Amino acid sequence: MLEATMIVVDNSESSRNGDYTPSRFEAQVDAVSLIFSAKTQANPESSVGLMSMGGNGPEVLATLTTDFGKILSGLHSTKISGSCHLSTGIQIAYLALRHRQNKSQRPRIIAFVGSPVAEDEKTLVRLAKKMKKHKIAIDFINFGEEAENEPKLKAFIANVDASDNSHLATIPPGPHLLSDQLVTTPILGDDSGAGASGAGDGGAGSSGGAGGFDFGVDPHLDPELALALRMSLEEENSRQERERKEKEEREKAAAAAANLGTVEEEDGKKDDDESAPLLPKSGEGSGSGKKKDGDDDDKMDTA
Repeated sequence: MLEATMIVVDNSESSRNGDYTPSRFEAQVDAVSLIFSAKTQANPESSVGLMSMGGNGPEVLATLTTDFGKILSGLHSTKISGSCHLSTGIQIAYLALRHRQNKSQRPRIIAFVGSPVAEDEKTLVRLAKKMKKHKIAIDFINFGEEAENEPKLKAFIANVDASDNSHLATIPPGPHLLSDQLVTTPILGDDSGAGASGAGDGGAGSSGGAGGFDFGVDPHLDPELALALRMSLEEENSRQERERKEKEEREKAAAAAANLGTVEEEDGKKDDDESAPLLPKSGEGSGSGKKKDGDDDDKMDTA
């Protein structure tokens, strides 16, 4: 199945807890690797992106890619802080999916929820209906605060699900690895939602219109969200441009250093040639010495 998947990790303060092996955050890191492998092995043209939703707000760590190195780099740069911003994180993930290059990819969001969800059920249900309208499949991995969050997340899945294309996996703490438990869930172990998710293929294109507003959000109805989405996209574009310029500068510096080394080597050879004597010292010295000895002999005979 050809998919574009945005993975949203929970890097809030709660992710420091060690009730999952080795910690809630490190457990997510292992699971992200598993999800990436599963998606790209199912279809090499599928792409995966990465976001965090803790700290001061959600952040795009890696845009959709088939390079696991970029995902790993994003995970390593993630700082644990703040609280979980689930609602905003989902909407920014939707924005990233909407701007994917391959429109034939079916859009999906997989969110790790390992801390208390601040939003009330009504807010989440409203967001779920919006995501369903745009044909976005959503999976939740509920762990850490599973008992507290499960009712809200169940309500969300019930309203976003279309022909079983969205799932909730609740994983309690224990000696097992989170990634091992994830394999047995419908999120990775069942592709029955593929056909339903395929409806998102056409929907993804139609979501681009979303009322004619940027990012599918009416800035008059929700100015804060519209601003957050715009700022997130601008920050990601700036980061990519900065990385591109830094790479160009490094390549120019390397080329200049290589040229300088070649010039210095040629100059060194010229200096060696110029400093070499025209005649061997030994030959010059022996000739002049003989001449002086002859002059001395003449003078002695005269005396």
